[in-house]
Amino acid sequence: MITLRDASPGDAGHLLEVYAPYVMKTAITFEYDVPALGEFRSRIARTLERYPYLVALNDGRISGYAYGGSFVGRKAYEHSAEVSIYVAQDSQRQGIGRLLYSELESRLKASGILNLYACIAYPETEDEYLTRNSVEFHGHMGFSLAGHFHDCGYKFGRWYSMVWMEKIIGAHT
Repeated sequence: MITLRDASPGDAGHLLEVYAPYVMKTAITFEYDVPALGEFRSRIARTLERYPYLVALNDGRISGYAYGGSFVGRKAYEHSAEVSIYVAQDSQRQGIGRLLYSELESRLKASGILNLYACIAYPETEDEYLTRNSVEFHGHMGFSLAGHFHDCGYKFGRWYSMVWMEKIIGAHT
């Protein structure tokens, strides 16, 4: 059974277990090194100051997480948020991502966020480190392509592009 709850800085170790394979074995994140536990704990705490940070539990085990964050960091963007999601590799394609993003969107909308943005690593040609699965997932969640930056990230001895996708979740009155 999959349940959701708010994350806490104390979850950092378990969330790093989900995140570390993405850093070490994929180009989904452009980080080269797995963050130290203290750094990851601080990231969670900073996010929770303003944005939701959710974890998914599958039979009590943390199997994914999603969070909102500042988009660009200027006052004029305060009604926009960047969103991120990571699901444990052994828990993918079980609906966890959809549950996390649906709840995250609901909470962000309730806090006055109108626009969601996702920054996604994008392979011009899929390979063993990066596929287009994340772009397809975001498309299924109602996001549309907003921008494409070519060959801007270098990892595993090759260049990867990055796309921005957006979803409008509220009226701009």
